[in-house]
Amino acid sequence: MEAEQRRALLDLMRERAFKVGDFLLSSGRRSSYYFDGRMVTLDPLGALLIGREMVAWAREDGVARVGGPTLGADPMVTAIACCSALDGGTQVGAFIVRKEEKAHGAGGAFAGPPPVPGERVALVDDALTTGGSLLQTAARVEASGAKIVAVYTLLDREEGGRARIEEAGYSLRSIFVRSDLLASEPVGSS
Repeated sequence: MEAEQRRALLDLMRERAFKVGDFLLSSGRRSSYYFDGRMVTLDPLGALLIGREMVAWAREDGVARVGGPTLGADPMVTAIACCSALDGGTQVGAFIVRKEEKAHGAGGAFAGPPPVPGERVALVDDALTTGGSLLQTAARVEASGAKIVAVYTLLDREEGGRARIEEAGYSLRSIFVRSDLLASEPVGSS
């Protein structure tokens, strides 16, 4: 990501998605700050910048499709798929992993075309804290027979999630880490 675009995305995150206080996270932990990724992933500029960066990663990793846990991943996988269709490169498809298997209609654990055996996929989420929800999602995707080759996040909160994801055998790419968000100037992506 170019420095100017990186700065614009970081500014957007700080202005719209970052709050200081006392917060209970989905992991059950308390935090002195809260990051609401949807305030950025649902913003037109935020979606474009995230989509462009992650579609480049997906192509580097040979990923056919990206997917992730609803609701955090929903706008991100859509942005990645759209960006891949607009730039003339290899298209990257998308799917969403439901919290619970749908028992009505066609049913299933996935929205959109489900991952298929042998397909190279990446998991996506807006923020990574402990890695618990991404690892639960990974188990459901692996049960389909697809091969998870990477995990992409907008923000790594630097609270142990990276180690858990990597211990599970997945590579992790984050556009930003917590220290970027708290610093006065952005540093390189990880």
